[in-house]
Amino acid sequence: MGPKKLSFGTVISSGEKRKKVMLSLELKQEIAEKHECGMRVSDLAKQYGRNMSTISTIIKQNAAIKAVKPSKGITIISNHRSPTLEEMERLLLIWIKNKEIVCDTITETISCEKASAIYCDLKAAGSRDDAGESSTDPRMEEFKVSRG
Repeated sequence: MGPKKLSFGTVISSGEKRKKVMLSLELKQEIAEKHECGMRVSDLAKQYGRNMSTISTIIKQNAAIKAVKPSKGITIISNHRSPTLEEMERLLLIWIKNKEIVCDTITETISCEKASAIYCDLKAAGSRDDAGESSTDPRMEEFKVSRG
């Protein structure tokens, strides 16, 4: 079997793996809008250098893409992020902005502790809402605060 040619012109040998490229939320929204305006899937695939199946998947997920409310600075949405984590990031950002307004000093340690506290509060509030239901979501099991 010969080398494989990718849609954007580069050639890889059969032993190499192609790197997975995540599309940004803005790009997905742009593709969905153009399709709603009447652009064909094949034309969108050629324009963005993607497979038709990728464009079709984006179009099928149009409602979910529109419903996403990412935190500021988040451009790529992953299925591995729980709604609780998204809410925690949004609330942490608000807390940091309020601290900046009153000129309080915020260190990495303080912001990490606050993130952990907010997550625990949200998790506790979620478990009260789901009284009687067991949480089997593996994303809710463990939360590790990073310095990034």
